Amino acid sequence: MNLLFKKMFGGFQNTGKFETIEKQLIADYNRYKKVENSDELKEYSQLYEIVKSADFKEKKKTLQNRKYKDTQESRDMHAFHRYDSDSKIKLYYNTLKSKRLADFLTFKESDEYLLLGDKKAVKKSLKLKALKKYEKSKEYRNYVRFHESYPISEYERLKVKISTDEFKKANAFWTNSKRWFKTDECKLEHKYFKLADNADIKFFLAEEPKRFEWVEKAQLTFREDFRWKKLDETTWKAGFFYSNPNLKSIHSFLNEKQANTGGANVVGGKELTIATKIQNFKSSTWHNAKGFIEKEYEFTSDVINGSEIFGQKGGFIRAKIRFSGSPNHAFWLTNGEKTPHINIMLGKGKKIEVGAYDKNGNYASSKISGLTPSKYHIYSLYWTENELVWLINNVVVFRTNIEINDKLFPIFNSFIPAKKHASEGKLQVKWLEFYEIK
Repeated sequence: MNLLFKKMFGGFQNTGKFETIEKQLIADYNRYKKVENSDELKEYSQLYEIVKSADFKEKKKTLQNRKYKDTQESRDMHAFHRYDSDSKIKLYYNTLKSKRLADFLTFKESDEYLLLGDKKAVKKSLKLKALKKYEKSKEYRNYVRFHESYPISEYERLKVKISTDEFKKANAFWTNSKRWFKTDECKLEHKYFKLADNADIKFFLAEEPKRFEWVEKAQLTFREDFRWKKLDETTWKAGFFYSNPNLKSIHSFLNEKQANTGGANVVGGKELTIATKIQNFKSSTWHNAKGFIEKEYEFTSDVINGSEIFGQKGGFIRAKIRFSGSPNHAFWLTNGEKTPHINIMLGKGKKIEVGAYDKNGNYASSKISGLTPSKYHIYSLYWTENELVWLINNVVVFRTNIEINDKLFPIFNSFIPAKKHASEGKLQVKWLEFYEIK
């Protein structure tokens, strides 16, 4: 599969956009569930049934015939004056005229706007510091709150309405009547209107719950941020893991050009990094005929396994990864045997291979091109009883019904095949996540 066309024509979301959309979806889901269980929504629903009932409407109509504030004119005047005297709304209109806002909005439309999220970039730039300061200012926050909001649209509508001759005439007629807002019914209605205008309730009523099906089903079971500095500070293990305890875990292969150093080429911190370096190194090496032998290598790299950290059968597994250089870089799942084996991501230069071996050694795979591997992408596997589905960011890149029924754990490594040009490179992993699917 070539992802270039999907990137060009909008089907493929870049990693930043993909993560932003996902974070917003999760935030919206959390907000939806919070409102769904809130006292405010319960009260709103109760008031809705009362205020929308025929009995309430008839009683209101009767009261309107006797009292001024029972009229729509009174409610409109009250609402208009509330908005008209609101200091925050006045600030909003003053801000609309400001050059600072115009300049910031122009900047916000530029590619440079993304730099405001980069603390290092902001620290180095006086311009970005000023823009960041404005973004956090009371003036700009007030503008964001009110721009295209219900209070502003309602204020503008009321401003037009109360200036008409028709309204002035009707309002004058009702001023000598008793006031509707002194009744218990009006107080009840006012409370309903206030709740109906509540941003969270409006959000809840406008949402489609089906949008949250995936968030509802996925339960995070494991996450690794690689905040540790050295491998020995963690329960990740250097080398391969074999179910046979008599096999060495730290070794190299005869058909590869790098020695695996047992963790010396692994660092954590902001992300996991496995470095492939030019370095003379003697390593224990597996020879198919002779078993383990000692061999000199001109390159070093590494392997780490999560056999003692986490393993899972099925679910949703993903990692945020980038890599560089000519070595092959891999994120794969195993149970300690040769098969089954799932390559969630096998980077081969500018191409990505995904695939799986079942317990009988049958391999189903696909190669993907059109990406820039040196940029972070999210490589995912959706694993059910019936199917394995691979994704890169938001795009499904391969699926197969090959059967795997074992609990597997993660391994990351970089290696240089014997027939490949040897050079340095890096595999970097920002985070790793496992989810169970309900």
